[in-house]
Amino acid sequence: MKKLEGKVALVSGSGRGIGRAIALKLAAEGARVVVNDLDVAPTEETVQRIRAEGGEAVACAGDVTTADFGERFVGAALESFGGLDIIVNNAGYAWDNVVQKMTDEQWYAMLDVHATAPFRILRAAAGPIREMAKKETDAGRRVQRKVVNVSSIAGLHGNAGQVGYSAAKAAVVGVTKALAKEWGRYGVNVNAVAFGYIQTRMTQPVGSAEAHARIGERDIRMGVQPEMIAVMNRMIPLGRGGTPEEAAGAVYLFCLPESDYISGEVVLVAGGLVI
Repeated sequence: MKKLEGKVALVSGSGRGIGRAIALKLAAEGARVVVNDLDVAPTEETVQRIRAEGGEAVACAGDVTTADFGERFVGAALESFGGLDIIVNNAGYAWDNVVQKMTDEQWYAMLDVHATAPFRILRAAAGPIREMAKKETDAGRRVQRKVVNVSSIAGLHGNAGQVGYSAAKAAVVGVTKALAKEWGRYGVNVNAVAFGYIQTRMTQPVGSAEAHARIGERDIRMGVQPEMIAVMNRMIPLGRGGTPEEAAGAVYLFCLPESDYISGEVVLVAGGLVI
């Protein structure tokens, strides 16, 4: 019996990078997954890979920041699989600048994708989760559900040049702790992981072909200065950045039945790095 057999999971931003690794991990352990990415092609690629490996998945491509996305995302789980057990709010990107150069557009883009989008998804899930929990209680059954929100070491300690990103990722922590108190009565564990240096396109060397994202009409340049990557590798006790698969493993821990009495926590996933 796989650990997540029969569970239904939403994973936002799961067409690439950490999100894809999370979707593949949950599916490998038996979860049926609703896959999301901004673009159709990577969304479908993840779905097809899950199916090729014997899992079940459906696509829900689209921009998580649109007003109706939360309802559509939750609806995809209910319509395709008839339930909802796991929500992973992972979608996001970095659009950096120092505060005096940061525009309102940059500021609100970070808040929209990292804080408002998860809020809307969770708000859309609130009604179905309450209804399912009531039916299960009336039937004498206990079902534990899981929410895992993705924050960052920048959300816990800040990072120069990332005032918008840091603020938005700090908001994720607040959402996590508040919702853990609101949803405990429904048997929902709400936790967060705060990633450090994970090797994705966001953390490739500045100027490399991989270090950019196309968000709507904007081409967002991302990446880290090579000198900073070298410094981080020296500072991290494990001596290297993490892989997307290792990041996914941390999310998976909060989805397991063994974590059923852990809620309202934020775990730093940074190879032992303490700032």
